[in-house]
Amino acid sequence: MKTMTCKQLGGVCDKEFHAESFEELVEVIKKHGMEMYVTGDEEHIKVISEMMELMNDPEAMKKWLENKKKEFDELSEDE
Repeated sequence: MKTMTCKQLGGVCDKEFHAESFEELVEVIKKHGMEMYVTGDEEHIKVISEMMELMNDPEAMKKWLENKKKEFDELSEDE
C-alpha cells in the first residue's frame, strides 16, 4: 500500500489517499474530486477545470499520467 496526497496528484488539499496500485489511486482521487465538486469547493473545482482542459490534449494527459505513475511507483510502501 502506498500513500499520496491530493496535492501530490495536482490537487489543493492534504487529504491522503491509499492504494495498492496507481490505477486504484486514480479511481480514489476521481471520487474525491467528484465529492469536492458536489460540495462546491471552489479551489478543487478550479483544479478539476484545469484537469478537464488537460484531458482535451491526449498527449499531454498521457504524459501527466505517466509522470504521476512514476511518482507513485517510486514511493516507499506504507508501514
